[in-house]
Amino acid sequence: MQQSYTRLWSGVTAVLLAVIGLFLFLGGLQLLFLGGSWFYAIAGGILLAATIISFRNPILAARLYAGLLILATLWALLEVGFNIWGLEVRLLTLGILGAWLLLPGVWRTQSPWLADKRELAAALAFCYAVIIGSCFASYSINGTVPAERMAATTSAPQDTVPASDWPFYGRTPQGERYSPLAQITPDNITHLKRAWVTQTGDTQQAGEDVVTGPDSGHEFNLELTPIKVGNTLYMCTPHSWVIAMDAASGKIKWKYDPHPAKEDLAANVYLACRGVSYYRIPDEVQTSCRERIYSPVADARIVAVNAETGQPCEDFGDHGFISMRDYLGHVPLGFHFITSPPLVMKNRLITGGWIFDNQANFEPSGAVRAFDATTGKIAWVWDAGHTPETFTPTPDDILTPDTPNAWGVYTADPELGLAYVGTGNSPPDNWGGTRRPFDDATSSATVALDIETGERRWIYQTVHHDLWDMDIPSGPSMVDLPGPNGETIPALVQSTKRGEFFVLDRRTGEPVPGYPVAEKSVPTAGHAPDDRVSPTQPYPTAMPSLTPPDLKETDMWGATLLDQMICRIQYRQSAYEGQFTPPHVGKTTIVYPAFYGIVDWQGITIDPARKLMFANASYLPFRIKLDHRTTLEQQGILPKWDGTGNEPLPKGDALALSPNYGTPYVAYTNPWLNPLQVPCKGPVWGTLTAIDLVTKKIVWQHPVGTTRDTGPFRTHNNLPLPTGMYNIGGNIVTKGGVVFMGATADDYLRAFDVATGQVIWRDRLPAGGQATPLSYETGGKQYVVIAAGGHGGLGTRSGDYIVAYTLDGKTSEPAP
Repeated sequence: MQQSYTRLWSGVTAVLLAVIGLFLFLGGLQLLFLGGSWFYAIAGGILLAATIISFRNPILAARLYAGLLILATLWALLEVGFNIWGLEVRLLTLGILGAWLLLPGVWRTQSPWLADKRELAAALAFCYAVIIGSCFASYSINGTVPAERMAATTSAPQDTVPASDWPFYGRTPQGERYSPLAQITPDNITHLKRAWVTQTGDTQQAGEDVVTGPDSGHEFNLELTPIKVGNTLYMCTPHSWVIAMDAASGKIKWKYDPHPAKEDLAANVYLACRGVSYYRIPDEVQTSCRERIYSPVADARIVAVNAETGQPCEDFGDHGFISMRDYLGHVPLGFHFITSPPLVMKNRLITGGWIFDNQANFEPSGAVRAFDATTGKIAWVWDAGHTPETFTPTPDDILTPDTPNAWGVYTADPELGLAYVGTGNSPPDNWGGTRRPFDDATSSATVALDIETGERRWIYQTVHHDLWDMDIPSGPSMVDLPGPNGETIPALVQSTKRGEFFVLDRRTGEPVPGYPVAEKSVPTAGHAPDDRVSPTQPYPTAMPSLTPPDLKETDMWGATLLDQMICRIQYRQSAYEGQFTPPHVGKTTIVYPAFYGIVDWQGITIDPARKLMFANASYLPFRIKLDHRTTLEQQGILPKWDGTGNEPLPKGDALALSPNYGTPYVAYTNPWLNPLQVPCKGPVWGTLTAIDLVTKKIVWQHPVGTTRDTGPFRTHNNLPLPTGMYNIGGNIVTKGGVVFMGATADDYLRAFDVATGQVIWRDRLPAGGQATPLSYETGGKQYVVIAAGGHGGLGTRSGDYIVAYTLDGKTSEPAP
């Protein structure tokens, strides 16, 4: 009976080891042929040998496997040192197999069990001791803000906003995301409790399931930051509802549904609204709708509603609406819509819009437009392809097609009268062979426009001839910095998807003295023959960078040793010479940093008193391949299109490509995940960093977020491993010394001590918190509010929640 039992388990073990061994051996040979690591082929060979030997001499097979464990542990240490995530993927698979082989019923002879396998037990102990020991390695930069800086009280530049309010997306038009409230502190934050939770009622629309529902095929994202004026919160929803809530109770005061056209909702690839704008029409202007909320509508309109009643302002545009399709000529469905709140100031409503990336090189214009905030009449247009750039169009004018667009949140300096706009690319993103000189001159740049006239005052480009979709996704944040001669310099900090931070004089667009920018050489080989690449790119050389090091084969990761090997093979097969490797034709190119950013649309937060900057970052490589379009067209997979009517729908696998009509190529672009849908680049995947803007040093940096809600195959159940997590959404900072951030894919709102960056409080949200919080005061209490509605692209739980927190009865006098 014992022998039958042993034969059964030995047979199962033989099959298991043979399959794994053969996979590693063959894959390892391929990797070795590509110039990669020798280990996988040797490990596969040893497993196959141990399998064969086990039938005649199981003791020798166990010793052979013990030798493999020792070899693997030493190899892993040589490759990654005591990095827990690097060791885990290299050793855990073999460690689990070793634990299986240690079982009494596997590879057992007539000798006492432990005597059979003492070498195996010792090798396992060594392997697991190394893994456990590496758990104590730190992935943080630990530091502390000096006490005198923590006590600093300098106000934000031109902060005329009441301390109790949050009337702009970034609280002020300067976009600092700083609250001067100090009721909530690291000392009392354990008393922070939910004050109320309100559901907007706007949820992802599904049929029998989400896949077949009317919102299928879209990213349904509640990326919302409400604004707070007086005692009311104002917000928008993915289906373009505009909502007012009582700031103290969360009770809904009114809702307005602008009824965006169904054909637009069906065509838009993103259903999202990041926020609304508030403006009070000056008293000298005659109007029955003085306090207004302006909100984007999914069918490329903007609506102005009465802040008190929620009804459209009849004297604005066409009964409360203006169409952003005006002056654009033919706009195919889904090719233009707005996700960010407009900038409203000095009786100007300024906005651009999102242009559907990578569809053609004859897409709608990306021009920035300004409207009279009272009447909705066009005031000016900044069109990079027009002469002059700034003008007032007539009804028959069509703005220059295919120019760089500006889709993010704009910021402003009211005293200088300047709006700061971040631009993207002239479509398509990854091939620029037909870009015009004005496209290249104005793409991936910060542009300063006169708020009232639209005149361009200056422009600063952060990427030349951008082929990687490194557009500027968020307006810069303002800060006053000490100059070299004791003067105060009005500066701005422009964050980028690259993880670089440009510190510019906001009056001139020149780098602030002491914050230089240098042109550095970048890869140029292998680009499309009918395109060009810039031989250099700008790098801020004094500011700390969150740009990751260039990838190496040893950085490859996975859930197991097997899928990690696949990632290593893919790495060796891909074109990659580091950051700015140009997209290749017919060969996959690794893009890292990628267009999902290191820092994306959330931008940065600045504490103007302590002169600190806070940035949460994500790290996920993408892969892109350009291919000739003629083959797909000849096969009937990709229909031809000249821009008339609406874009035709590709067939089959072509649904996943960027068609790039009008160009010689299509593009395949995807996050770099292995067959288990696990990232090929290992942790850390998300960080929160504090940077001292005066000393230009990182004060502290910590991984943020866990794998609790992100497992293989995009499941939502996992161990809460502290890997740092991908995040979409920003952070805020308060005078009380607390940083608040949701954003991570594990559905928590967290609070961090400004001084050290340590997590001092957290609460589990009812859905993904991929939004930037806000903080305000009402009724003598300081509140922190976040939208929790999930993010389709990040795969977090969807919902319609607005969640508010305040101290549980521990109130004090509101901050002045």
